[in-house]
Amino acid sequence: MNVADDRPRTPGELVRVRAMKWPEQPHWEFDGRWLGSDAHGDWVGFPAGTRFARPGYAFTATWDSVSLFPRAGWAAAFNTGHPRGLGIYVDVATVPEWRADASGSAISTVSYVDLDLDVVERTGAPAFIDDEDEFAEHSVEFGYPPEVVARARADADAVLAAVQRREAPFDGVTAAGWLERLVRLG
Repeated sequence: MNVADDRPRTPGELVRVRAMKWPEQPHWEFDGRWLGSDAHGDWVGFPAGTRFARPGYAFTATWDSVSLFPRAGWAAAFNTGHPRGLGIYVDVATVPEWRADASGSAISTVSYVDLDLDVVERTGAPAFIDDEDEFAEHSVEFGYPPEVVARARADADAVLAAVQRREAPFDGVTAAGWLERLVRLG
């Protein structure tokens, strides 16, 4: 089956997000609701009360957020009311892949491998690339192929520039529209 056929088709459908570490080790897992897609990719909403879990740690969000899963090497979260002012958080990653649940349930899964680098923007502070040290260590420890290292670095730089220039979807307006859809979905 074509991966594109595994994307949800109806707003509100349940989506499981699986973020892994190289090569495919469990990292974060959480559920949201598919909101739709646009020229930037697929949007999934996470209302306050969503539980986020990884091995050894979990929390329940007290804020609403939407995530964008583009057809590129990153996944972005846009938050409203985050307690630490975290507005934009982008995982530089492998291209997100959509799969239908093998059990036959109605849950679609979007998964990607988090390649450590993050583009972060907090309220009142300039955007920056985070976890450069972790990326350097893991590149050696886990043997990231040279083309993966080069692509991750290029993607981090490109996303940072887009955030700094306020290019869509990092313009504030694009994510706000999807956050409104999340609220209307109830």
